[in-house]
Amino acid sequence: MDGGAAELRETHRLTGHADRAWSLAWNPNPGPGAGPVLASCGGDKTVRIWKRAPDGVWDCSDVLDGVHERTVRSCAWSPDGKLLATASFDGTTAIWEYSGGDFECVATLEGHDNEVKSVSWSQSGSLLATCSRDKAVWIWEVQPGNEHECVAVLQGHTQDVKMVQWHPVLSVLVSVSYDNTIRVWADDGDDDWHCVQTLTEADNGGHSSTVWSVSFNQKGDRMVTCSDDCTLKIWDTSVDLSQPTTGEGHESWRHLSTLSGHHGRTIFSAHWSSEDVIASGAGDDAICLYAEEKSTMVSYPSAEHSNSHHSWFISYTICLAD
Repeated sequence: MDGGAAELRETHRLTGHADRAWSLAWNPNPGPGAGPVLASCGGDKTVRIWKRAPDGVWDCSDVLDGVHERTVRSCAWSPDGKLLATASFDGTTAIWEYSGGDFECVATLEGHDNEVKSVSWSQSGSLLATCSRDKAVWIWEVQPGNEHECVAVLQGHTQDVKMVQWHPVLSVLVSVSYDNTIRVWADDGDDDWHCVQTLTEADNGGHSSTVWSVSFNQKGDRMVTCSDDCTLKIWDTSVDLSQPTTGEGHESWRHLSTLSGHHGRTIFSAHWSSEDVIASGAGDDAICLYAEEKSTMVSYPSAEHSNSHHSWFISYTICLAD
């Protein structure tokens, strides 16, 4: 972006889900010579894998079904792109592995007392976080043989936890909730996870209603959150990102900026791309892009979705032409 208006243009429309598509995830490492790979999940209890052929055509290569009994709410690829985690309203999280040309469910994680809303892999791929309507956040350790052990159950939120997201550099986890708060969790070095900071409206300039989504920029010194209060908030930190294992300073997030007036209804999703552009999707059926210019967060024109369901989740990427 050069500071002028940006344009969103639909290039493809992928159809196949028999019910609402809830979440999307790009494979970060699809393999040598492979084109982009996208996972989607939805209310039809399935996960679909989409691949782009050399001629530019997108096709559904795999349908993952028969495991989840209710809506699949969230999906996330491991950093190496070999595993896909899917979280469901049936209270479980499934781990899928691509091997021998097929996807196989190699583990089902159980423990939450209610709907699982979000799943996220740590930057190393050794930890997995899930959150639920039961107000809890679980941290799972990935072990040999596709075994997963719950190493922590994080309590603190007083309402439904909407999303979890690992920091891209630090061993830090952020959760957002129906209780209007953002919580930052860290390991003290002895495998004891605890909340090191709670961002609220009263104390930190936080949100006044349900917080739906959180996303970090690539460097990890900023994050964006979005809310039922129709705002996005930008946060930054003074943590020394060159010392990711010190366990110090994780509680230093501060409110930097509030983006308001761009959406007319609840903002359900915000994503900070590697190109340093923020995309937001809301109940007004619009997608907005934001870029920082001269130390000020500015917005660019939105792309409206007509005759569609609300924009619940957006993931931003650039696919280069062949």
